[in-house]
Amino acid sequence: MAKKGNRIQVILECTEHKNSGQPGTSRYITTKSKKNTPDRMELKKFNPILKKMTVHKEIK
Repeated sequence: MAKKGNRIQVILECTEHKNSGQPGTSRYITTKSKKNTPDRMELKKFNPILKKMTVHKEIK
């Protein structure tokens, strides 16, 4: 049986890659708790296209 709760799936998208003008995009899917983090998330993740750690922000 599936769990019910406050956890939702969110998509994180690279902010530096958008501004660089290069084709493609770097996105990650993760989950978060609506109760503990009601605001949009910001995490440092690896961007394989730019080959460095960049800030990824929640979209949608």
